Amino acid sequence: MSEPIYQTDALIAEDIEAYLDQHRNKTMLRFITCGSVDDGKSTLIGRLLYDSKMIFEDQLAALESDSKRVGTQGQEIDFALLVDGLAAEREQGITIDVAYRFFGTEKRKFIVADCPGHEQYTRNMVTGASTADLAVILVDARKGVLVQTRRHSYLCHLIGIRNVVLAVNKMDLVDYSQEVFDKIVADYSAFASSIGIESFTAIPISGFRGDNITLAPSANTPWYAGPSLVDHLETVELRTAADAEKPFRLPVQWVNRPNLDFRGFAGLVATGRIAPGDPVRVLPSGKTTSVERIVTLEGDLGEAVAGQSVTLTFADEIDCSRGNVIAAAGDPPEVADQFEATVVWMADDAMHVGRGYWLKLATQTVSATVAQPKYEIDVNSLEHLAAKTLELNQIGVVELTTDKPIVFENYAQSRALGGFILIDKLTNATVAAGMLHFSLRRSQNVHWQPTDIGRDHHAALKNQTPKVLWFTGLSGSGKSTIANEVEKRLALMNRHTFLLDGDNVRHGLNKDLGFTETDRIENIRRVGEVARLMADAGLIVLTAFISPFRAEREMVRAMLPAGEFVEIFVDTPLEVAEARDVKGLYKKARAGELKNFTGIDSPYEPPENPDIVVDTVTMTAQEAAQHIVDRLLPLK
Repeated sequence: MSEPIYQTDALIAEDIEAYLDQHRNKTMLRFITCGSVDDGKSTLIGRLLYDSKMIFEDQLAALESDSKRVGTQGQEIDFALLVDGLAAEREQGITIDVAYRFFGTEKRKFIVADCPGHEQYTRNMVTGASTADLAVILVDARKGVLVQTRRHSYLCHLIGIRNVVLAVNKMDLVDYSQEVFDKIVADYSAFASSIGIESFTAIPISGFRGDNITLAPSANTPWYAGPSLVDHLETVELRTAADAEKPFRLPVQWVNRPNLDFRGFAGLVATGRIAPGDPVRVLPSGKTTSVERIVTLEGDLGEAVAGQSVTLTFADEIDCSRGNVIAAAGDPPEVADQFEATVVWMADDAMHVGRGYWLKLATQTVSATVAQPKYEIDVNSLEHLAAKTLELNQIGVVELTTDKPIVFENYAQSRALGGFILIDKLTNATVAAGMLHFSLRRSQNVHWQPTDIGRDHHAALKNQTPKVLWFTGLSGSGKSTIANEVEKRLALMNRHTFLLDGDNVRHGLNKDLGFTETDRIENIRRVGEVARLMADAGLIVLTAFISPFRAEREMVRAMLPAGEFVEIFVDTPLEVAEARDVKGLYKKARAGELKNFTGIDSPYEPPENPDIVVDTVTMTAQEAAQHIVDRLLPLK
């Protein structure tokens, strides 16, 4: 007698649920393909998508049509067209942008980034490598190891990828020669060891023909006994597995406070594992407590490991907020504000030494300045080159300083707490990616010395609120004259003031600086620090400097408490300032005798939202000064 139909349906439902469970719980491997131009990266990824049945029928029909249109003969498919999505890529037959593709097998899910091979797209390649667990370095069997092969291998190692596959591609074009394969492996091995790559897996493949791509070994390479590419990708150890064995680290992303009865700290476990009752330390404060609960949407957990997003609650009420790091109490990371780091410059504009950038590391965001590079790295020869700055796609080792201590680890130990980006404060564009090496000894040896008499006491003695009146404008606009008039009026009101003038400070404090863009930035940084110290002493500080760049003016504003920095724009058209030319500087600049002169061959960035504007075309210096004083009143 047959079983009831509902039992059969139940069994089918169980099978479906088991199947879905199996695929839902698959591990995920992120990897990149890179190498020189025309080594076959896009073709390889297209083959992987095709063999893993990740192409719909309409996509396949369009692919076959495009293959004929671009010149592929017969019924053969140009698999690269699956990945080269930009029109410029198809027209030129190259990869420009990083293309991300998803596919899966019975054992694992994959996200693959097809990275560009051209040198000018190095920043794109670094972006793709930053989240990868494994790199497939492709080499054209006909050409062997090229400059870009070495370049991308170095970058992958620099970014922290330790699983490397050397895929010797286009073996069909060299008659599947073992001799050719062995020579390429030997050449690459010699280079790899010189840059610190301790091991790699070499596989002879043909992305076009499919040799040694899938699980089935190719009959064309009977001399090769290693794994196929997919077999290796399915079995390689994931980075999260290794991260789980490291000390516990959780950068706090969000303080979860839905009501007065619950306060938790949410974030992604970067490394290690944690369980209720485990002692933890909150950094940078260093306060300790223990974990009470591990909360998720699916309920409380008995343990959380690297790669999981959770909310932790503490046994004690201690201060913890976004940007803090919760760490194993007995093995915490370091805290510092000065570092050595490797930086990959990713912006069209060169790095400005001394300029303030936002530094974002995990969930921490601080202001940072970068010193002149110790050296630039020629990734083709690995030579260390002298450098004053870094241009687009250049890589260098630098020292950087943050405005407050941050929690960090060496990048080789932790990507999460060792990798950072630099962001332009004005445009919010990401300008660089970096890897921290170590903190500088001076950052550990130099500490703030507490004093009993603070800035509030200094200000109270002078019966005034400290201010920094920052006059900015072109040379010849009248900044110094107006600032001098303002100070005279404040003196008559018994205010305690000091005037820092651009020319005067170059006789002493800044006599070692020239007028290059880098020197101008350093000039303003020093003046800003002096103005801040004077404001701490309770003074009203007047500064008269061209200060041509918005970024540096905002840097000084950030040094001071809210409301104490007053940006005064002395608005004078260039032709008016040049007609005055009291010091004869414009005449010299026009004659080519004075380089980097603001308004002529160096830019001036007028304030976008100045606190006070004075127009010296319609106002006299005395009128402008009175206007400023009236705007500042009442002065305490």
